[in-house]
Amino acid sequence: MGVTTALEWLGSCSGCEIAILNIGEDLVPLITETLDIVHAPVLMDHKYFGQCGEGVTLTIPDAVVGIVTGGVSNHEHVEVLEEMREKCKVLIALGTCATHGGIPALMNGWNQQEGWQDIFRTASTDPGAEIPDVEVPAPLDRVYACDEKVKIDMQLPGCPPNPELIAEVIISLVEGRDPVLPGKSVCDTCPTKREGKGAVNKVKRFIANADFKPGGPIDEMRCLLEQGYMCMGPVTAAGCAKRGAPSCISARVPCRGCFGPVRKGGNQLLDMMNALASNGIDYKSVVDRRSILRFSGAHGRLRPVKKRVEREEK
Repeated sequence: MGVTTALEWLGSCSGCEIAILNIGEDLVPLITETLDIVHAPVLMDHKYFGQCGEGVTLTIPDAVVGIVTGGVSNHEHVEVLEEMREKCKVLIALGTCATHGGIPALMNGWNQQEGWQDIFRTASTDPGAEIPDVEVPAPLDRVYACDEKVKIDMQLPGCPPNPELIAEVIISLVEGRDPVLPGKSVCDTCPTKREGKGAVNKVKRFIANADFKPGGPIDEMRCLLEQGYMCMGPVTAAGCAKRGAPSCISARVPCRGCFGPVRKGGNQLLDMMNALASNGIDYKSVVDRRSILRFSGAHGRLRPVKKRVEREEK
C-alpha cells in the first residue's frame, strides 16, 4: 500500500498534469508502488457529491499528500481548496498558477467588470451576450494564489513545473526527508558569459535574434541582459533546467520569469527594475513594466490601474 494521495486542479490549463506525465518511466513505479491515488479528477471518475450525487456537501477522501494545481478565481475553487486542506496532511501547490497566480492572474491588472464585458460582449462573439450568473461559480474579486486562501506546506512553481523536481518532492515525502530543490536564481545557474555592464543603456525589444554563434556552445554566448534584452533571470527562481542551461537560455531567448520570484514574498517588478539599473540600463525604456508580473500577479502584486481624471478646463 502506497502513500494515499489526492490531486486537484483549480483554475489551470492542465499543463502541470502533463508535467507529471513527463516524469516518464520513473512515473510507473511512483503510481504503482509509491502512491495510492484516492482522488484525481484528471485521472479517475470520483464525484465531489458521491458517485450518484447523493451527497449534500463537497467531499474529498482523506490523504497523506495533496497536490493542487491552478489558481483560485471563483467560489468553487475556494471550496475545493479548503476541502483539500482539511483532508490532506501535507498540501503541495504545484505550478506557478498555484504558487503565484500565473497567467490567469493577469486579469488582476484590469477592472473585473470591464474584463468580463470584454470577454462576453465583444463584437467577435455576441454583442448582446450576458455575463453568465446562473449555474456557474461566482467569481472572486481577483485571482489568488493558493497560499492566500489556505496554509500550503510546500510550493513547487513552474510553467510548467520541472518533472524531475516533481518526482524529487514525491520521493522525499515518502522517504521522510527534505527535498533537494534549487534555491538560487536562473542567473545563478546560467552558463552564459558575463563581461560586466552592457554596451546598451536601453531595453531592446526581442524582435531580432540575440548575438550568438549558431550551433556554438551556450557558454560562448554573452549574457542576454548585458546585450540589452529583458532577461528576467536575476529575479526568477531556478528550476526550469532539465540538465544544463535554463530552458529559455538554451533556446537563446531571454528568461520570461515563469518560475516566479527567487525569494518568498519577492516582487519581480521592483527587483527587475533594480537589476536593469545595476546593468546600466534605463528602466524607463521598458514599454510595459507591469508585464514583468505576468506570472506573479497574485498576492496583491498586480492591480487595476486607476484612470486619470482629466481636469476640466475652467
